[in-house]
Amino acid sequence: MKNDIYAVLIRPLVTEKGTKLSQTRHAFSFQVNPNANKAQIKQAVEKIYNVRVLEVRTANRKGKPRRAGYRWSETSQWKKAVVVLHPDHNIDLF
Repeated sequence: MKNDIYAVLIRPLVTEKGTKLSQTRHAFSFQVNPNANKAQIKQAVEKIYNVRVLEVRTANRKGKPRRAGYRWSETSQWKKAVVVLHPDHNIDLF
């Protein structure tokens, strides 16, 4: 990844848990590039959404086994990032 901030964030994760976290703790969830580190995620969120990031938490999500007819396969592995913002800032997407 060549410092492209738009390649770091894949999509925001809008879920019930994420919505509650955004309202109570100013924490927002994103699916991010698996090769991105916390510093790159922080920089991307600050530049794209024009907010101040206090903390970044990441988790690698393992693919789950799924069956299609008689064949078994796995869903894709992906990386999740929870970004905690300064209380004065907000992302309107959530």
